[in-house]
Amino acid sequence: MRLIQRVAVLGAGTMGARIAAHFANAGIPALLFDVVLPNEKDRNAAARKGLESALKQKPGGFFTDAGAARIETGNFDDHLAKLNGCDWVIEAVTERLDVKRALWQRVDAVRRPDAILSTNTSGIPLATILEGFPEAFRKQFLGTHFFNPPRYLHLLELIPTPDTDPAIASFVAKFCDVRLGKGVVPCKDTPNFIGNRIGSFFGGTVAKLTAEGGYTVEEVDALTGPLIGLPSTASYRLLDLVGIDIWAYVGKNLYDLVPDDPWRDRFLPAASITGLIQRGWLGEKSGQGFYRRVGKGAERKMEALDLEIFEYKPSQRATFASVEQVKTIEPLPDRLRALVAAGDRAGQFLWSLFSDTFIYSAERIQEIADRCVEIDRAMRWGYAHTYGPFELWDALGFQDVCRRIEREGRELPASVQWMLRAGNTSFYRHADRPGDPRTEYFDLGRQIYTEIEPRRGITVLADRKRAGGVVRGNPGASLVDLGDGVLGLEFHTKMNTLGEDIFQMIYAGVDEAARNWQAMVIANQGSDFSVGANLMMVLLAAQEGEWDELNLGIHRFQQANMAIKCSPKPVVVAPFNRTLGGGCEMALHAARVQASAELYMGLVEVGVGVIPGGGGCKELVLRWGDARRCFEQIGYAKVSASAEDARVMGLLSPGDWVSMNAERLVADAKALALSLAPGYVAPTPRQDVAVSGENGYALMKMGAWMGHQGGYITDYDKAIAEKLAHVLSGGRLTGEHRVSEQYLLDLEREAFLSLCGDPRTQARMQHMLKTGKPLRN
Repeated sequence: MRLIQRVAVLGAGTMGARIAAHFANAGIPALLFDVVLPNEKDRNAAARKGLESALKQKPGGFFTDAGAARIETGNFDDHLAKLNGCDWVIEAVTERLDVKRALWQRVDAVRRPDAILSTNTSGIPLATILEGFPEAFRKQFLGTHFFNPPRYLHLLELIPTPDTDPAIASFVAKFCDVRLGKGVVPCKDTPNFIGNRIGSFFGGTVAKLTAEGGYTVEEVDALTGPLIGLPSTASYRLLDLVGIDIWAYVGKNLYDLVPDDPWRDRFLPAASITGLIQRGWLGEKSGQGFYRRVGKGAERKMEALDLEIFEYKPSQRATFASVEQVKTIEPLPDRLRALVAAGDRAGQFLWSLFSDTFIYSAERIQEIADRCVEIDRAMRWGYAHTYGPFELWDALGFQDVCRRIEREGRELPASVQWMLRAGNTSFYRHADRPGDPRTEYFDLGRQIYTEIEPRRGITVLADRKRAGGVVRGNPGASLVDLGDGVLGLEFHTKMNTLGEDIFQMIYAGVDEAARNWQAMVIANQGSDFSVGANLMMVLLAAQEGEWDELNLGIHRFQQANMAIKCSPKPVVVAPFNRTLGGGCEMALHAARVQASAELYMGLVEVGVGVIPGGGGCKELVLRWGDARRCFEQIGYAKVSASAEDARVMGLLSPGDWVSMNAERLVADAKALALSLAPGYVAPTPRQDVAVSGENGYALMKMGAWMGHQGGYITDYDKAIAEKLAHVLSGGRLTGEHRVSEQYLLDLEREAFLSLCGDPRTQARMQHMLKTGKPLRN
């Protein structure tokens, strides 16, 4: 059985160092080697600097700083012999064929015969790297193209060659999926593979349309970001982050490698790119590119490049009539259809961008991928697009798009014309059986629908629901049959905020699971697990003086969490991304947690002027037995940077599990729940919780006073801290006491309500709702 116990990453630049960091995140020791720099006393300086950069990177390359201890730095001249102890060697040096070939020749002399060998090249054909290498080398060799930053971008392009041992390709795909958390897309050995081929075309088309239509940088970024399901970095902010020179190099290299591509001119650097490079304005790394920041402190402002005069000016908010009309449309397909139907400059830009990308992507079938599936996955996982090009085509209406392209006198690819004439209406369609969700894609080569193979270990809640898996539901949550006797509870409020609909389904789920199921899993799939309570509803109730209703709502949430904790059947919570406030409290009450590796978890209520009211204070006191530690955790609203960090902080227990691949989170949580089910004994509410009383309260109050004196907290922070100390100490009892969980819940609720009545708390809530940022009043 093949094991990966140590890897080597050759090349400690931006990609290499972060690839090594991600192996360290997965618990796998890594060697990180680079060249010996001239005039450096430290012969490992290049590798060491790469490691230091990965540590300092924001967002971080490591789950925790301690992960860096798993990486050993070295250099190519002194340490290559150490490769003999590595199970996998990954090359990530500069994108020069001669440099890569020379290094691999040196590696071949010292490698272990059974070691996996892979290159992280983003565009050099593997066949040219391998030319002249022996068969034994070629059998072990393949491409593993990580996307930057490797920790955060889901895609890994896997490029086997005709000589690659199929067993190795299969092993690497499974390993990268499960251990590294990657969405693995098999690719052909073509220039720039899939993601960067389509991504480069998309970006080149953006640049072409910008110039032809006289659009500003701000206008284009307003059109090509979250409005259409793309990241907030949009187009030109993304180029500043990537590096203007890097983008130009990738495009020119691709242009040279695809002489027969009729669209290849799109890959040549636009005039704006050339102008920036000539001036040395290369983006974030040089301090300016399409944007720059000027001023300091509160006076710091963003300026954007005026492409007509090539000078910077204050960045302006772009406005389009059609965008203003549709931006409140929540379903993305509806919003996209409205946008491309608009006749203004926004609609014209997006229609041209989308339609060209559709045609280009369809023409690339067979050349870069045999199926639309891989192209769509590459763009979703590597560029964080909500839809890949064929999924987007379906969202806009396959036949509507085709007919509009034809009306404009443009030619559809022959395969699409045949598909259209046969009366087909989409690239994807559902082919569900009762309790068994299935999806088919249209094979453009064979001109038939073909089932997409099931991805074992991956559960999609929307698919389960579509195939008849809904047991019960209301507007805010659903109970879903996850199979094998496990009941799922899914939230579907905006940002998965918590309110009465969800509380009802928690009660119903615990009751239903007790009668008819082996276990229950609380899991969602979207941008975040939960950002906490519905703050707008809390604020409105406080402003209108509806104290009885607010008190009941808090009590309902507390008892819902206690129902989770004391459920007769085990309840596993599966948090991911932002799991804040009430979302964190829910996880703290679970029998076990199956967390995503990317977990930003914390009790952040002080930021909106209250303290945790759903049992969070109680659970930390129970878990840690240290009121002062609880006081600092809650008082400073600390949030984990990862699941590993949450474990260090004490928010995850030793029995909680972590999924590296977020797509596997629900199925992993189900497996954990089933493992708990045999012989599960539900806990009963504790009556013997130790609290520190008046002495503990005094110590915490002193801590708040010192923080205030030092200028770390405001007057109102200090007032909130005293309320928090009152709860954590057990209500200022004389001496140490033992109290019940319900006693602490009552204290939480009283403090929460009293703070809601303070105008300063209401101001914090209003500010958070308006700006998304905390107010320090």
